[in-house]
Amino acid sequence: MRNLGSLFLVILTLFLGCRTPYEPEVPATELRVLVVEGYLDTQGLKSELKLSRTIPLAAKDAFAPEQGAIVVLKNSSGQSFPLTESTPGIYLFEKDIDEQQTYVLEITLTSGERYVSESLLPIVTPAILDAGFKRDEEGVEVFVSTQGTADADDFLWTFEEAWIYRPRIRSPYVYIPAEKEVRTRTAQEQNSLCFKSEVSPGILLETSSRFRDQVVFQKTITEIPKGDERIMERYSILISQKGISSEDVPFWEILKKNTEDIGSIFSPLPSLIGGNIKSLDDANSPVLGQVSLGVIRQQRVYINLEDVSPWNYLNPEFNDCTIGEDAVLAKDYESTFGNGAVVPARPLMVGTSIVGYFPTSKRCTDCTLYASPLKPSFWID
Repeated sequence: MRNLGSLFLVILTLFLGCRTPYEPEVPATELRVLVVEGYLDTQGLKSELKLSRTIPLAAKDAFAPEQGAIVVLKNSSGQSFPLTESTPGIYLFEKDIDEQQTYVLEITLTSGERYVSESLLPIVTPAILDAGFKRDEEGVEVFVSTQGTADADDFLWTFEEAWIYRPRIRSPYVYIPAEKEVRTRTAQEQNSLCFKSEVSPGILLETSSRFRDQVVFQKTITEIPKGDERIMERYSILISQKGISSEDVPFWEILKKNTEDIGSIFSPLPSLIGGNIKSLDDANSPVLGQVSLGVIRQQRVYINLEDVSPWNYLNPEFNDCTIGEDAVLAKDYESTFGNGAVVPARPLMVGTSIVGYFPTSKRCTDCTLYASPLKPSFWID
């Protein structure tokens, strides 16, 4: 048995060592399929439609925007509501429209190609009943509760996160090369309070009729592991709840499967995703995507460090961040702080006068190297 086991290990090693990357031969035309993604709010909330092209798996860019398109939403009464391109491939919709009418989305590309959606009936999404978080031994679970209706049984949730990011060492001082002096930073120069943000990467779906009285109770939106950076001080999550039609569910389920199981040979092929967009010029022209209309319900949740303490956040990347034991005197400011890599961290006092500064590395004090110093417009302290 021991010899058989050894032989198996040898064969397994040879097998694994002989594997080569599989690069399927895909026609170039199939790599440029139009992708349409969006859920347009019908009550004036700013919402987005994204137009892009599929790209090879090995491509460096994750998004190939389709720019310069003319995108218009039209209702059954003949009214038109144009979308405006805000950034490449992102088209904004911000209109309060009649939810009793049906609509179609028309897309005309700069190449002249035309696409149209199937008939769209807006869904009045039920309100969010509750949103909050639970703390356990593993970390924090953010949840939402809602109740479906006869017209809104299926739900799609997305979320946007933002959080305060602090450097390992906070220093209020800055060296000014032109003056060869160190002074206290102004409010505009502060680099000890920054903000990071992320948009939800996954797809969260649920059918309310699976539950008693169609109440979806404390659906998990995201989980934050204990010690995660996001709750180093204050964290915010904006949860968006969207009602979708039963006809849209298969699209989102397949997309969810592809997103979560990417790379698996058993995953559904992208060509099977389909959607509710078609070409007006060529019925065989491939297009992927789904556009929906409805009311987007939103609720923001804040979590403070004291709400979940002890949290024990510690980034090992900055374990070497220390303040030097020997102070830098005025005569050495230029040679030490001049190139910006080393910065003044703490003052050396003689009586009531500062005669020098203890140094540290810029990477340990400057949060703007990793995040934005601009406070988000929605942020509440």
